[in-house]
Amino acid sequence: MVSLTRYVSVPRRVISDLQGDGRGRALSAVAFGWFLSISTRMIYPALLPSIRSSYGLTLTTAGLLLTVLWVAYGMGQLPGGMLADWAGERTLLVASSLLAAAMLALVVLADSPAVLFAGTALFGLGTATYGVSRFTVLKDIYPDRLGTATGVTMAAGDVGNAVMPPVAGVLAGAVAWQYGFGVVIPFFVVAAVALWVTVPSDASGTVPIREAFSVDDLAPLFRRPVVRHSMVLLVLWATVVQAFIGFYPTYLIDVKGFSSTTATVLFGFFFALGSLIKPVAGRAYDRVGVRTPLAVMMGITALTLAALPFASGLPSFVALTVLASAILGYETVVISNLTDRLPDGSRGSKLGALRTVYIMVGALSPVAFGAVADRGYFDEGFLGIAAVSAVVVAFALVYVDY
Repeated sequence: MVSLTRYVSVPRRVISDLQGDGRGRALSAVAFGWFLSISTRMIYPALLPSIRSSYGLTLTTAGLLLTVLWVAYGMGQLPGGMLADWAGERTLLVASSLLAAAMLALVVLADSPAVLFAGTALFGLGTATYGVSRFTVLKDIYPDRLGTATGVTMAAGDVGNAVMPPVAGVLAGAVAWQYGFGVVIPFFVVAAVALWVTVPSDASGTVPIREAFSVDDLAPLFRRPVVRHSMVLLVLWATVVQAFIGFYPTYLIDVKGFSSTTATVLFGFFFALGSLIKPVAGRAYDRVGVRTPLAVMMGITALTLAALPFASGLPSFVALTVLASAILGYETVVISNLTDRLPDGSRGSKLGALRTVYIMVGALSPVAFGAVADRGYFDEGFLGIAAVSAVVVAFALVYVDY
């Protein structure tokens, strides 16, 4: 760990490079849009106890709600990437923000579990296009600083994750859980305007519709070792992170006896640390590659998750929350590497296809984790995802050579 520190600092010169030539405004707009897109999805775990109480959901059904959210988000990745290649990233980023606002309003107005699930699925689809376009637009704006720019953008998401779930939790306790979602809607509209004004309309050239929507060359893509290895790494990571994030606040409340306020503050603290870790992870990728950062981050994660069932008291969980945040730098490294290696022109559709696979497979873990917890094995569930994290470390050390 010590040997990495001299590689991963983010000097002032790098910040200056990110801001030069007017690119800083576009980066800020993209980062703000991601701030909203991801942090609103993280409101779901924070409000899950309130939603369960309001609709009488079991842990399994609550996990299914999170699975629906992430499956819908995963399903939208491939068409979102294709649309980005055809219509351009700026159009897709703006459309995603406006669609998210509209679909979130449906969630707020839901008067039954069926409408709640439908609104959640549509919100997941609405935000899906942002997931791909934010990576590909940064590749064109920052061809030589992709890892750092991606880390900064994803760190903005973690700032949102640190702020929005606790705010939503306070609103849910003071008024109703719907206000935790409703407060976000106007900001999506503001993001859409900022993106339209600042992101270049030709950040990456568009391609003909037939080429953009072609999937003929996806099979050869999966035959490339770097793609196969990256997909294994991302599927395993998504399985761990979606289970942990989905049920950490509920675990703290139901099993460890913390108040909902303490649980949501710890949850927000977890993401606040991510805002520091992701730029460092991006810088580490730019300087030393993939293998060492991944092994370090997931090694820490495995030990932390294994320790959760045996911990007690607030100081212990503060310390474990700090250590668990190591997992938040993982995607920055793997996605930056994938984006660097995909060809121009069809980068959006290819990245969308890859994201669809790992997000949808990983989305199965919340409902599975919830079913395990419903049977009284909450602690064993965390030991299980700790074991998966250890598998990631072994895979990275054995199969990743870059």
